[in-house]
Formats: sequence, structure tokens, C-alpha cells
Amino acid sequence: MSIPAGITDDLPFLTALRRDFHAHPELGFEEERTAGIVARLLEEAGVAVHRGLGGTGVVGTLKVGDGTRRIGLRADMDALAMPETAERPYKSTAPGKMHACGHDGHMAMLLGAARHLAATRGFSGTVHFIFQPAEEGRGGAKRMVEEGLFTLFPCDAVYGLHNMPGLAVDEIAVVAGPQLASSDSWRVTFRGIGTHGAKPHLGRDPVTAAGTFLSSLQAIVGRVVDPLQPAVVSACFLQAGDRKALNVIPDIVEIGGTARAYSSDVRDQLEVEIGRLANGTAAMYGISADYHFERRIPPVVNDGDATARALTAAGTVFGEKVRTNFPPSTAGDDFAFFAQKAPGCYVWLGNGPAVDGALHHNTAYDFNDEALGYGAAYWVALVERELKG
Repeated sequence: MSIPAGITDDLPFLTALRRDFHAHPELGFEEERTAGIVARLLEEAGVAVHRGLGGTGVVGTLKVGDGTRRIGLRADMDALAMPETAERPYKSTAPGKMHACGHDGHMAMLLGAARHLAATRGFSGTVHFIFQPAEEGRGGAKRMVEEGLFTLFPCDAVYGLHNMPGLAVDEIAVVAGPQLASSDSWRVTFRGIGTHGAKPHLGRDPVTAAGTFLSSLQAIVGRVVDPLQPAVVSACFLQAGDRKALNVIPDIVEIGGTARAYSSDVRDQLEVEIGRLANGTAAMYGISADYHFERRIPPVVNDGDATARALTAAGTVFGEKVRTNFPPSTAGDDFAFFAQKAPGCYVWLGNGPAVDGALHHNTAYDFNDEALGYGAAYWVALVERELKG
């Protein structure tokens, strides 16, 4: 394994920094303290800083030599709206907020790489360090793009990294093709005619219709979508009637959920088929249905050429511990919006065992500080090999 001496020497600082971020989590578009620290450290390292894209976003730019190639490296900054239950010295000081997905570690690793690259300057070209707000479902990447990220900071390729519990800290997975699914939301409102529960024939029952809809929902993935194309449709919200009025058939039932796919064609198909099932069910029961499908995040699909470049860089740091066969995740990441504007590659960095089963978005989760050096070294290797002098 190859971690530059400069990064090794910087690890005590990066560990303290990561734990400070962890102790002071901020939600999407609220990362004022976090962004201030990121900007200050970049400026102190001699990196040009632009603030304000996406509200709290920070972009650091380092240009060395006369190389014309430009690449972007992305780290997400936001925490989650959930309590931290595990006791640790750097436990969240913000009630109901915690870094439960490792974004504190992502920032520390990219800052470590920026500090090292600014000091050694062992490349020729331009690297943009993109610190993105609001990855956790609040639309930070999309907003940065809409506000001109790639106009102000053109990139020939863009790269992302996420920690992965279950992989050892000296392992990394670099795989071409789909990495994360699209993440979309859907809502169905069945509108019937409420009546006395003892006289259902006098109304139009939306509750029974909702039951039919829910029991048929998985037929979309099981019998409509190509079985060789992964997809997920889940109902996650249901509201009907009043538990204090158990003799009343309500007028309205509301249902909501999520849809996931790895291809745009299947994504389109899910949108159509959920609506078709809702409207067909409503027609069968003589009621009406309102349907809304919200496209939130596209799938993350790694570009072949960018992946090959990332793989070369990963090999110099991780050697034989580079995995080129690793299953994609049905979670989503709005890095997808960056990868729509430039060839992209998103890799999985080992975070060690999931302690006590605490995976991402768990109230006891913590980023593994032993991964900091490997992640920073990967970023450095990627820049130095892609932007060769």
C-alpha cells in the first residue's frame, strides 16, 4: 500500500478535523460553519476558493503548470436529521442531527488531498475540489449545476467517492457501469365516497381499493419490468381514516413511496406503470385517483474511460486490494447530476467492519478514521496520474 509521507504526517490533523465535523453536523443548505472551515483550510493551503454555489457550496481550484486537462473531485458536506445514540468523545452536539453517512470523513479526505497537492504540486493541469451541500435528498448537486458549476469550473471528468462499511479500509471498489440507482418519489391519492362502515354499499370505498393497489404493486417489478433489469418499487407511506372512528369509511386514502432503477428506460417504465396501476384500480372500484411521480435523482453510471483512469490511480495506492467486481447499490446519490455534465466515476472506499451492525444512516454509525489516509492518497494518485506533467 502506498500512502505519501506528507499525508501520513497530516493524519493527526485530519483525524481531529473529521471528528470536529462529526461533533458539529449541519443539514443540507445549512452548512455555514462547515463551509467556513473548508474554505479557510483551502485558502491557507494556497487554493483559490469560490463560495456560494448551491448556497453553501465551496469550490477550490488549484492550477499547476501548463496542462490543459481539468478534473473535478467531489465531497459531500451535509449531515442527516437523526439523533446520534452511540457515546463517543466527539458525539454530535446538535440534537437531532448527525453525520450518519460519513460525509465528515469525505470532507477530511478531500481536504487532506488538497493540502498535499498544493504543497507538492506534482501535476500539470487544473483540479477543482468540489464541496457540495445537501446531498441527502435536498438537491445540492442539481442546484450547483443550475447555478453554473460547470460553466465557472469546466471539467473534462468528475470523480466521486463514498465510504463502504464491510470493505476493509485498505480496499477500494472501482467498477464501470451502474453504481447507484435513480431515486424517485411517487404519490397516489384515492378519492372515494365516505360512508358508514356498516353500509359500504352507499359509498365508494377507497380503503379496499388501496389494498388492491398495494397487493398488486410488486407485480410491476415481478411481471412487467424485464427480469434482467433491476428495479425497486416500495410503498412507504399510507394514511386513511381516523383510528378513533372505526365505523367510518373515509373519502380519501393517501399512499406514497419510492422507485429505483439503474437505467433511464426502466425509470420511465416505473413512472408509467405505477400510474397505470393506480388509475386501473380506481376505475375498477368506481373511484378516482390522483397520481404524481417526482423525478429526484438519476442513476449514477460510471463512464468507461473515467473508470479506467480511476482504476489506474487506485492500483498505485491499493495494489491487489482493488475490487473490480462489486455490486451496485439501490441507494441514490445526486453525484449523478455532475456525471451528466462530464464523464464520471464513483468509487467505494473501505470503511472497515460495520461495528455492531451500524451501517449508513444508522444512529450508531461512525466513519472509520483509519480510512482517511487511503482516501486522501487515492485522490492524490488520481490527480497526479490524470494530470501528468
